[in-house]
Amino acid sequence: MMDTATSMYIPSYEDVCVAHERIAPYIHRTPVMTSSFLNGQSGAELFFKCENFQKAGAFKVRGACNAVFGLSDAEARHGVATHSSGNHALSLTYAAGRRGISATVVMPETAPKAKMDAVRGYGGEVITCAPSTEARERTLEALVERTGAEFVHPYNDHRVIAGQGTCARELLDETGELDAVVAPIGGGGMISGTCLTLASLAPTTKIFAAEPKNADDAFRSFKAGRIIEDDAPQTVADGLKVSLRERTFHFVSTYVSDILLVTEDEIVAAMRLVWQRMKIVIEPSSAVAVAAVLKNPGLFAGRRVGVILTGGNVDLDKLPWIARA
Repeated sequence: MMDTATSMYIPSYEDVCVAHERIAPYIHRTPVMTSSFLNGQSGAELFFKCENFQKAGAFKVRGACNAVFGLSDAEARHGVATHSSGNHALSLTYAAGRRGISATVVMPETAPKAKMDAVRGYGGEVITCAPSTEARERTLEALVERTGAEFVHPYNDHRVIAGQGTCARELLDETGELDAVVAPIGGGGMISGTCLTLASLAPTTKIFAAEPKNADDAFRSFKAGRIIEDDAPQTVADGLKVSLRERTFHFVSTYVSDILLVTEDEIVAAMRLVWQRMKIVIEPSSAVAVAAVLKNPGLFAGRRVGVILTGGNVDLDKLPWIARA
Protein backbone atom coordinates (compact mmCIF):
# COMPACT_ATOMS: atom_id res chain seq x y z
CA MET A 1 0.00 0.00 0.00
CA MET A 2 1.09 3.61 -0.46
CA ASP A 3 1.23 6.27 2.22
CA THR A 4 -0.49 9.02 0.27
CA ALA A 5 0.97 11.77 2.42
CA THR A 6 4.55 10.93 1.49
CA SER A 7 4.13 8.62 -1.54
CA MET A 8 6.35 6.02 0.13
CA TYR A 9 5.60 2.33 -0.18
CA ILE A 10 4.25 0.82 3.02
CA PRO A 11 4.48 -2.98 2.97
CA SER A 12 1.40 -5.16 3.37
CA TYR A 13 0.90 -8.51 5.08
CA GLU A 14 1.02 -10.08 1.63
CA ASP A 15 4.61 -8.80 1.43
CA VAL A 16 5.34 -10.60 4.71
CA CYS A 17 4.02 -13.87 3.29
CA VAL A 18 6.12 -13.49 0.13
CA ALA A 19 9.15 -12.66 2.28
CA HIS A 20 8.65 -15.72 4.47
CA GLU A 21 8.74 -18.03 1.47
CA ARG A 22 11.70 -16.20 -0.08
CA ILE A 23 13.92 -16.30 3.01
CA ALA A 24 13.01 -19.76 4.33
CA PRO A 25 16.10 -21.52 2.88
CA TYR A 26 18.46 -19.00 4.50
CA ILE A 27 17.14 -18.50 8.05
CA HIS A 28 16.34 -20.53 11.14
CA ARG A 29 12.79 -20.93 12.36
CA THR A 30 13.81 -19.98 15.88
CA PRO A 31 12.29 -21.60 18.97
CA VAL A 32 9.77 -20.10 21.36
CA MET A 33 10.93 -20.72 24.93
CA THR A 34 9.28 -20.32 28.32
CA SER A 35 10.57 -19.82 31.86
CA SER A 36 8.57 -20.64 34.96
CA PHE A 37 10.95 -18.45 36.96
CA LEU A 38 10.38 -15.38 34.79
CA ASN A 39 6.66 -16.11 34.75
CA GLY A 40 6.80 -15.94 38.53
CA GLN A 41 8.81 -12.72 38.49
CA SER A 42 6.43 -11.00 36.09
CA GLY A 43 3.11 -12.58 37.02
CA ALA A 44 2.55 -13.17 33.31
CA GLU A 45 2.75 -16.20 31.03
CA LEU A 46 5.72 -15.28 28.87
CA PHE A 47 6.68 -16.69 25.48
CA PHE A 48 10.19 -15.77 24.33
CA LYS A 49 10.80 -15.75 20.57
CA CYS A 50 14.52 -16.52 20.52
CA GLU A 51 16.04 -14.63 17.62
CA ASN A 52 19.34 -14.84 19.50
CA PHE A 53 19.50 -18.31 17.89
CA GLN A 54 18.97 -16.86 14.41
CA LYS A 55 21.55 -16.92 11.60
CA ALA A 56 24.11 -14.17 12.24
CA GLY A 57 22.81 -14.07 15.82
CA ALA A 58 19.91 -11.66 15.32
CA PHE A 59 16.45 -11.14 13.80
CA LYS A 60 17.83 -8.73 11.23
CA VAL A 61 18.87 -11.57 8.95
CA ARG A 62 15.18 -11.87 8.04
CA GLY A 63 14.92 -8.41 6.54
CA ALA A 64 18.41 -8.54 5.06
CA CYS A 65 17.73 -11.82 3.26
CA ASN A 66 14.42 -10.54 1.94
CA ALA A 67 16.12 -7.43 0.55
CA VAL A 68 19.13 -9.23 -0.93
CA PHE A 69 17.28 -12.15 -2.50
CA GLY A 70 14.58 -9.81 -3.80
CA LEU A 71 17.10 -7.87 -5.91
CA SER A 72 17.26 -8.36 -9.65
CA ASP A 73 20.61 -9.42 -11.10
CA ALA A 74 21.12 -5.88 -12.38
CA GLU A 75 20.42 -4.37 -8.95
CA ALA A 76 22.77 -6.85 -7.27
CA ARG A 77 25.63 -6.39 -9.74
CA HIS A 78 27.56 -3.86 -7.64
CA GLY A 79 26.80 -5.50 -4.31
CA VAL A 80 25.02 -4.03 -1.31
CA ALA A 81 25.91 -1.44 1.30
CA THR A 82 24.47 -0.18 4.57
CA HIS A 83 25.23 1.57 7.84
CA SER A 84 24.75 -0.36 11.08
CA SER A 85 25.97 -0.63 14.66
CA GLY A 86 26.26 -4.36 14.24
CA ASN A 87 23.39 -6.79 13.74
CA HIS A 88 22.11 -5.48 10.41
CA ALA A 89 25.72 -5.37 9.29
CA LEU A 90 26.19 -9.04 10.17
CA SER A 91 22.89 -9.99 8.60
CA LEU A 92 23.38 -8.14 5.33
CA THR A 93 26.90 -9.51 4.97
CA TYR A 94 25.61 -13.03 5.62
CA ALA A 95 22.83 -12.63 3.05
CA ALA A 96 25.19 -11.13 0.47
CA GLY A 97 27.59 -14.01 0.96
CA ARG A 98 24.83 -16.54 0.38
CA ARG A 99 23.92 -14.79 -2.86
CA GLY A 100 27.55 -14.37 -3.90
CA ILE A 101 27.70 -10.58 -4.01
CA SER A 102 29.81 -8.05 -2.12
CA ALA A 103 28.76 -6.17 1.01
CA THR A 104 30.24 -3.01 2.51
CA VAL A 105 29.16 -1.70 5.91
CA VAL A 106 29.62 1.70 7.53
CA MET A 107 29.92 1.14 11.29
CA PRO A 108 30.40 3.62 14.15
CA GLU A 109 33.87 3.40 15.61
CA THR A 110 32.25 2.58 18.97
CA ALA A 111 30.55 -0.59 17.66
CA PRO A 112 31.52 -3.77 19.55
CA LYS A 113 34.72 -5.29 18.19
CA ALA A 114 33.01 -8.69 18.14
CA LYS A 115 30.47 -7.38 15.63
CA MET A 116 33.10 -5.76 13.42
CA ASP A 117 35.13 -8.97 13.42
CA ALA A 118 32.03 -11.00 12.58
CA VAL A 119 31.23 -8.77 9.58
CA ARG A 120 34.74 -9.31 8.27
CA GLY A 121 34.41 -13.02 9.02
CA TYR A 122 31.39 -13.18 6.70
CA GLY A 123 33.49 -11.55 3.98
CA GLY A 124 32.20 -8.01 4.35
CA GLU A 125 34.19 -4.78 4.25
CA VAL A 126 33.94 -2.42 7.25
CA ILE A 127 34.31 1.36 7.00
CA THR A 128 34.24 3.15 10.37
CA CYS A 129 32.88 6.61 11.12
CA ALA A 130 32.03 8.87 14.06
CA PRO A 131 29.24 7.52 16.32
CA SER A 132 26.39 9.68 15.09
CA THR A 133 23.49 9.16 12.70
CA GLU A 134 24.66 12.10 10.59
CA ALA A 135 28.16 10.65 10.21
CA ARG A 136 26.82 7.20 9.29
CA GLU A 137 24.52 8.58 6.61
CA ARG A 138 27.11 10.96 5.14
CA THR A 139 29.74 8.21 4.91
CA LEU A 140 27.27 5.74 3.41
CA GLU A 141 26.06 8.26 0.81
CA ALA A 142 29.63 8.80 -0.39
CA LEU A 143 30.21 5.05 -0.52
CA VAL A 144 27.11 4.36 -2.63
CA GLU A 145 27.95 7.21 -5.01
CA ARG A 146 31.46 5.83 -5.46
CA THR A 147 30.61 2.12 -5.88
CA GLY A 148 27.06 1.97 -7.20
CA ALA A 149 26.14 -0.53 -4.48
CA GLU A 150 22.46 -1.07 -3.61
CA PHE A 151 21.69 0.62 -0.28
CA VAL A 152 19.70 -1.57 2.10
CA HIS A 153 18.61 0.63 4.99
CA PRO A 154 18.74 -1.13 8.37
CA TYR A 155 15.05 -0.45 9.06
CA ASN A 156 13.45 2.28 6.91
CA ASP A 157 13.09 -0.09 3.95
CA HIS A 158 9.84 -1.83 2.97
CA ARG A 159 11.74 -5.02 2.07
CA VAL A 160 13.41 -5.10 5.48
CA ILE A 161 10.18 -4.40 7.38
CA ALA A 162 8.35 -7.17 5.52
CA GLY A 163 11.17 -9.57 6.37
CA GLN A 164 11.06 -8.65 10.05
CA GLY A 165 7.31 -9.28 10.04
CA THR A 166 7.98 -13.00 9.55
CA CYS A 167 9.19 -13.24 13.16
CA ALA A 168 5.79 -12.37 14.67
CA ARG A 169 4.13 -14.71 12.19
CA GLU A 170 6.20 -17.62 13.51
CA LEU A 171 5.56 -16.54 17.11
CA LEU A 172 1.79 -16.68 16.64
CA ASP A 173 2.08 -20.04 14.86
CA GLU A 174 3.68 -21.43 18.03
CA THR A 175 1.68 -19.70 20.75
CA GLY A 176 -1.77 -19.03 19.37
CA GLU A 177 -3.57 -15.98 20.71
CA LEU A 178 -1.56 -13.52 22.79
CA ASP A 179 -2.71 -10.57 24.88
CA ALA A 180 0.41 -8.54 24.13
CA VAL A 181 3.75 -8.62 22.34
CA VAL A 182 6.79 -6.66 23.53
CA ALA A 183 9.84 -5.89 21.40
CA PRO A 184 12.77 -3.47 21.69
CA ILE A 185 12.76 -0.31 19.61
CA GLY A 186 15.61 1.67 18.09
CA GLY A 187 15.04 2.52 14.45
CA GLY A 188 11.81 0.54 14.58
CA GLY A 189 12.30 -2.22 12.01
CA MET A 190 11.32 -5.10 14.27
CA ILE A 191 8.42 -3.30 15.91
CA SER A 192 7.15 -2.20 12.48
CA GLY A 193 7.25 -5.76 11.16
CA THR A 194 5.50 -6.92 14.32
CA CYS A 195 2.79 -4.30 13.85
CA LEU A 196 2.37 -5.27 10.21
CA THR A 197 1.79 -8.93 11.03
CA LEU A 198 -0.31 -8.54 14.16
CA ALA A 199 -2.59 -5.95 12.55
CA SER A 200 -3.59 -8.68 10.08
CA LEU A 201 -3.44 -11.87 12.16
CA ALA A 202 -4.20 -10.68 15.70
CA PRO A 203 -5.64 -7.15 15.69
CA THR A 204 -6.70 -7.31 19.36
CA THR A 205 -3.16 -8.12 20.56
CA LYS A 206 -1.57 -5.05 22.12
CA ILE A 207 1.90 -4.09 20.90
CA PHE A 208 4.40 -2.50 23.27
CA ALA A 209 7.83 -1.17 22.35
CA ALA A 210 10.61 -1.09 24.94
CA GLU A 211 13.36 1.52 24.86
CA PRO A 212 16.35 2.60 26.99
CA LYS A 213 15.63 5.74 28.98
CA ASN A 214 19.07 6.99 27.87
CA ALA A 215 18.03 6.71 24.21
CA ASP A 216 14.36 7.65 24.41
CA ASP A 217 13.87 9.42 21.08
CA ALA A 218 11.21 6.92 19.92
CA PHE A 219 9.29 7.52 23.17
CA ARG A 220 9.48 11.28 22.70
CA SER A 221 8.52 10.95 19.03
CA PHE A 222 5.55 8.76 19.94
CA LYS A 223 4.30 11.29 22.49
CA ALA A 224 4.91 14.32 20.25
CA GLY A 225 3.38 12.81 17.12
CA ARG A 226 6.46 13.60 15.03
CA ILE A 227 9.97 12.21 14.63
CA ILE A 228 12.44 13.55 17.20
CA GLU A 229 16.04 12.48 16.64
CA ASP A 230 18.75 11.86 19.23
CA ASP A 231 22.00 11.92 17.33
CA ALA A 232 24.43 10.10 19.66
CA PRO A 233 22.76 8.66 22.78
CA GLN A 234 24.77 6.68 25.32
CA THR A 235 23.32 3.31 26.31
CA VAL A 236 24.54 -0.23 26.91
CA ALA A 237 21.92 -1.33 24.35
CA ASP A 238 24.15 -0.53 21.37
CA GLY A 239 21.61 -1.78 18.82
CA LEU A 240 19.02 0.81 19.88
CA LYS A 241 20.97 4.04 19.37
CA VAL A 242 19.33 5.02 16.07
CA SER A 243 16.20 7.08 15.44
CA LEU A 244 12.88 6.35 13.77
CA ARG A 245 12.36 7.16 10.11
CA GLU A 246 9.23 7.79 8.05
CA ARG A 247 8.16 4.20 7.41
CA THR A 248 8.83 2.97 10.92
CA PHE A 249 7.18 6.02 12.50
CA HIS A 250 4.09 5.24 10.42
CA PHE A 251 3.78 1.82 12.10
CA VAL A 252 4.70 3.02 15.58
CA SER A 253 2.26 5.93 15.56
CA THR A 254 -0.55 3.81 14.09
CA TYR A 255 -0.32 0.49 15.94
CA VAL A 256 1.84 0.68 19.09
CA SER A 257 -0.07 0.93 22.38
CA ASP A 258 2.81 2.49 24.32
CA ILE A 259 6.59 2.74 24.53
CA LEU A 260 8.02 1.61 27.87
CA LEU A 261 11.29 3.06 29.17
CA VAL A 262 13.90 1.20 31.22
CA THR A 263 17.12 2.33 32.90
CA GLU A 264 20.63 1.09 32.21
CA ASP A 265 20.67 -0.84 35.50
CA GLU A 266 17.35 -2.48 34.65
CA ILE A 267 18.67 -3.53 31.23
CA VAL A 268 21.81 -5.10 32.69
CA ALA A 269 19.87 -6.84 35.47
CA ALA A 270 17.39 -8.32 32.97
CA MET A 271 20.19 -9.49 30.68
CA ARG A 272 21.98 -11.19 33.55
CA LEU A 273 18.74 -12.77 34.78
CA VAL A 274 18.07 -14.36 31.38
CA TRP A 275 21.64 -15.66 31.18
CA GLN A 276 21.37 -17.11 34.69
CA ARG A 277 17.87 -18.57 34.66
CA MET A 278 17.19 -19.44 31.01
CA LYS A 279 20.81 -20.39 30.24
CA ILE A 280 20.78 -18.53 26.93
CA VAL A 281 22.91 -15.66 25.62
CA ILE A 282 21.09 -12.42 24.83
CA GLU A 283 22.54 -8.99 24.16
CA PRO A 284 21.58 -5.80 26.02
CA SER A 285 19.18 -4.67 23.29
CA SER A 286 17.18 -7.89 23.75
CA ALA A 287 17.17 -7.41 27.50
CA VAL A 288 15.37 -4.08 27.10
CA ALA A 289 12.12 -5.93 26.29
CA VAL A 290 12.55 -8.31 29.26
CA ALA A 291 13.26 -5.38 31.58
CA ALA A 292 10.12 -3.59 30.41
CA VAL A 293 7.93 -6.61 31.18
CA LEU A 294 9.46 -7.07 34.64
CA LYS A 295 9.06 -3.35 35.39
CA ASN A 296 5.38 -3.17 34.44
CA PRO A 297 3.39 -5.93 36.18
CA GLY A 298 0.32 -3.73 36.05
CA LEU A 299 0.32 -4.08 32.26
CA PHE A 300 1.28 -7.71 31.91
CA ALA A 301 0.40 -9.72 35.06
CA GLY A 302 -2.15 -12.43 34.36
CA ARG A 303 -1.72 -12.14 30.59
CA ARG A 304 -0.17 -14.17 27.79
CA VAL A 305 2.74 -12.09 26.52
CA GLY A 306 5.14 -12.63 23.64
CA VAL A 307 8.63 -11.19 24.15
CA ILE A 308 10.96 -10.94 21.18
CA LEU A 309 14.59 -11.59 22.10
CA THR A 310 16.12 -9.81 19.15
CA GLY A 311 19.73 -10.99 19.25
CA GLY A 312 22.63 -12.56 21.09
CA ASN A 313 25.75 -10.88 19.76
CA VAL A 314 27.87 -9.74 22.71
CA ASP A 315 31.51 -8.90 23.33
CA LEU A 316 32.46 -11.51 25.93
CA ASP A 317 35.38 -9.38 27.06
CA LYS A 318 33.03 -6.50 27.91
CA LEU A 319 30.01 -8.03 29.63
CA PRO A 320 28.10 -5.15 31.21
CA TRP A 321 27.90 -6.60 34.72
CA ILE A 322 31.68 -7.10 34.72
CA ALA A 323 32.28 -3.58 33.43
CA ARG A 324 30.12 -2.25 36.26
CA ALA A 325 31.70 -4.40 38.98
